[in-house]
Amino acid sequence: MKRRDFLRASALASLSAIYPGLHPGISGWAYSSGKDSPGSKKLVVIFLRGAADGLNVVIPYGDPAYYNARPTIAVARPGETDGALDLDGHFGLHPQLEPLMKYWQDGSLAFVHCSGSPDPTRSHFDAQDYMESGCPGRKVVSSGWLNRLLTVLPSTRSSIRAINVGSTMPRILQGPVSVASFAPARAGRPSVADRPFISAAFEKMYAARDDSLGVAFREGMESHRTLKSKFDQEMTAANKGAPQAANFKGFGSQLGKLFGEDRTTQVAFVALGGWDTHVNQGAGKGQLANHLGVLGKGLADLARGLGPQYRDTVILVISEFGRTVNENGNGGTDHGHGNVMFVMGGGIRGGKVYGQWQGLDRGKLFEGRDLPVTTDFRSVIGQAAHEHMSIATADLGKILPDFQLTDRSMSAIFGA
Repeated sequence: MKRRDFLRASALASLSAIYPGLHPGISGWAYSSGKDSPGSKKLVVIFLRGAADGLNVVIPYGDPAYYNARPTIAVARPGETDGALDLDGHFGLHPQLEPLMKYWQDGSLAFVHCSGSPDPTRSHFDAQDYMESGCPGRKVVSSGWLNRLLTVLPSTRSSIRAINVGSTMPRILQGPVSVASFAPARAGRPSVADRPFISAAFEKMYAARDDSLGVAFREGMESHRTLKSKFDQEMTAANKGAPQAANFKGFGSQLGKLFGEDRTTQVAFVALGGWDTHVNQGAGKGQLANHLGVLGKGLADLARGLGPQYRDTVILVISEFGRTVNENGNGGTDHGHGNVMFVMGGGIRGGKVYGQWQGLDRGKLFEGRDLPVTTDFRSVIGQAAHEHMSIATADLGKILPDFQLTDRSMSAIFGA
């Protein structure tokens, strides 16, 4: 690392403790072999923390073993009360995801069943870490795959190339490229950076400096002011300035507005918690259904908010692992293995459930209890980077260093 880059990163690290929107990173021009203009293609990653139950999201209602394994929490067949929404005669969508059916029908929503990490861990901490670093099984990785993607995309010279919706920087966005964070829970009250006395003091100390610390300060404040101006107007009108932290639909519309107004923003990340349904999971209604209702409305709102940009955006919805095929004694499910991924966007080839579905017979299950992982989640990420973001094959190793994109089956999602 060059001395100037080191000083700049150090300055951002120091200021991040005081200014919530500042996080360590280095911004600047980065070589890319991509063919699209900077910012023209966008990627949004939504992480469902806690391990969402993919079998009750994209439901194999055509397999009798599903209902045998889940006598109280199975989602009913299409046409029944609170039943699944038919997708293809075998799979159905949870009824609370009904707002997404129009995207399935217009071919801009697909699912990849039996997908996930090849690492067998059932630890939330490890599995999330591996999925965000893009290096399953490796505990010491200094950056996340989404930040590494930015290093091979053409820089837009924007203060907000990447946005994280959350109060802390997730592993997936850690790395050399600067990322702007927006903490929705603080949106209704001034942050430290917005307090006039403190802001004026730091302006006096750093704003006029020409060294790396001064540059880092000005760039960080620019990010903070831009994000604040984008979000404050909608939040104030909708809820008298209070944040909609418990309602993802609000964040979907805000992200869509941000992308629609600023073509230089390239990636965004949102994490949603509460998917660890060991007890009282429910079926067509209940705990999981409530979470899925928020997710479905939020995704639909994001798609609408993107407007014409939707055709240039891919939205990935991922979770660290799936859950057991059989329900447990508490009306819930335990930590599993294979899961389902969402792929959504105007340029994909949707209206299909992808992946190698092998059924729910015990002999086909991972360790006799879980869905197997027949599609490595990195195959989907790699194809999204290659086909959608126009990253050359030679550069994919910089994003997913331990992975070779040999499985080309996922390329069909992106029209290749």
